[in-house]
Amino acid sequence: MSKKGEISKFIEKYYLHFNAAALVDAAKGYEAQLDQGSKMLVSLAGAMSTAELGKIFAEIIRADKVHIVSCTGANLEEDLMNLVAHSHYKRVPNYRDLTPQDEWDLLEKGLNRVTDTCIPEEEAFRRLQKHIFKLWKKAEDEGKRYFPHEYMYQLLLSGVLEEYYEIDIKDSWMYAAAEKNLPIVVPGWEDSTLGNIFASYVIKGDLKASTVKSGIEYMTFLADWYSKNSDKGIGFFQIGGGIAGDFPICVVPMLYQDLEQTDIPFWSYFCQISDSTTSFGSYSGAVPNEKITWGKLDIHTPKFIIESDATIVAPLIFAYLLNM
Repeated sequence: MSKKGEISKFIEKYYLHFNAAALVDAAKGYEAQLDQGSKMLVSLAGAMSTAELGKIFAEIIRADKVHIVSCTGANLEEDLMNLVAHSHYKRVPNYRDLTPQDEWDLLEKGLNRVTDTCIPEEEAFRRLQKHIFKLWKKAEDEGKRYFPHEYMYQLLLSGVLEEYYEIDIKDSWMYAAAEKNLPIVVPGWEDSTLGNIFASYVIKGDLKASTVKSGIEYMTFLADWYSKNSDKGIGFFQIGGGIAGDFPICVVPMLYQDLEQTDIPFWSYFCQISDSTTSFGSYSGAVPNEKITWGKLDIHTPKFIIESDATIVAPLIFAYLLNM
């Protein structure tokens, strides 16, 4: 194990009980998975890209400490939006005090609010739209089809966005992922701004729905990837809840129960960072043991749940993994 830096030493010294201790245990468990040669899936829900998790998550990607990502369509695109329109974002620290009229005024200014941060529609959404449409159209004209993240990789690696860069490119996790051609699955991509934009072109007859590969194709890709990479185990590090977590974790029971591949291993590690409370029927708030009954986790799978704000917890765990 490499020598730990000051941040890691701080959390080991002072994070001793309750959620703080769970954070340290989960970080050490993640590190142990990597040390034994296991691979790791990280799922991103919520608005982690707008929270600028990319500043440290990009380093995790470059350091080969994540091997596949599952994220919402919002997290996929919002990293690029922050890259090309950062100076146009507006922070609203008093967002809890906003009236409905205040919210309407933000809309009128083309500012779409995510908690305390407003994303600028014109500079973020529309700046990407004109370039991504060309890639969608080119693929369709050539009879080709790609996943949503593959179009984003093409966009980043083509260099057409460079004139708009407003942050250091090293702080974009999507750019780090594109450079490595990191596998990504994006369940429910159509529930995103670019997904909505693509749907509008389909409705207008400008594009075919089949030009972008579907969620079912993402699941079949993930099944193949899991089967080929699970010989030493694959861990599951879940940030938030929702479809970004539920979609990929289901690949194991699908392979075992529906495809009858009874030798497929369970996920070898599980950690969830969430502030969702355990309640009736809630997936995001379900304790890890519930996943045993669904054939996702084994009795002996190391399981951690950190009930806290992911914007605070995830950077600390990543810093520990990077020996900061």
